Amino acid sequence: MPQVYIHARRYNYRTMAELRRLQFVHLDVFTTRAFEGNSVAVFLDGRGLSDQEMQALAREMNLSETTFILPREPSIERERGVRVRIFTVQEELPFAGHPTLGTAFQLRGSSGAREIVLDLNVGKVPIQFEEKPGQPVFGEMTQVNPEFGPRHDREAVVRAIGLRDGDTDPSLPIETISTGLPFTVVPLRGLEIMRNLRVDIKGSEEYLERSGGKFFYFVSRETVDPAARLHARMIFYNGEDPATGSAAGCAAAWMVANGVAQPEERVLIEQGVEMKRPSRIFVRASRRDDRVVNVRVGGNVVEVIRGEVTF
Repeated sequence: MPQVYIHARRYNYRTMAELRRLQFVHLDVFTTRAFEGNSVAVFLDGRGLSDQEMQALAREMNLSETTFILPREPSIERERGVRVRIFTVQEELPFAGHPTLGTAFQLRGSSGAREIVLDLNVGKVPIQFEEKPGQPVFGEMTQVNPEFGPRHDREAVVRAIGLRDGDTDPSLPIETISTGLPFTVVPLRGLEIMRNLRVDIKGSEEYLERSGGKFFYFVSRETVDPAARLHARMIFYNGEDPATGSAAGCAAAWMVANGVAQPEERVLIEQGVEMKRPSRIFVRASRRDDRVVNVRVGGNVVEVIRGEVTF
């Protein structure tokens, strides 16, 4: 018995010494209140992790997205930005909105920096910060200029998603747009249709694979908050997303292109209401020479949890 006991102690001591310890922060994005908005886990130093380990950690977090900060020499970060990678529970993404904003807030900390630049797979994304007395800090990311894809046949989309005839808003186009990740914006007639939305995930994925979109983004000009310009939902393989900053950027371009918002007008998109995770996403875009450019998406961020993962 003593020999077994000593062997176990030695084994446990060696195992504990070999454990990897990774610090992370859990943030709620596009909200000023904890337990609302969209959550993201930010690993503060992902150096040395393999792609497979990052993906496994993202599955363990089981959030819409998890990000990994990969620190580099200060001179490189000043030139290129802070290297960050973004993972869903299934795959790595070139860009996503709320993880970008949340990670930038985490990097800014209490430094008072006016700008943080992230080096994502899609390229450099700057995030500017605004501070006003008595108000929480507001961050706004500038997404890559929008690329407008196809406008879609209404009946084909209705069949693919599993909607009913008359559910879509005939006054606005169904259109695929990308500001780093392509979303197909689908305007619906009103809140009742939005609340009762049931999406055929398999049919949607098959249609999107053929047409070049990543996900559908459902919007309605009828809103819960009278101050909001759009009510939105995004349903995908990970369930429903409480706030989708990348899709909101596409929606900003779509609104300016189709007269729902004016150039440079900052408007509110409400999302996550049906999930009881209300989110407030502020968007605006410019128009230059008949092109929509300078898409910006902003909001607030709240820290909820700090923790450590060992493996």
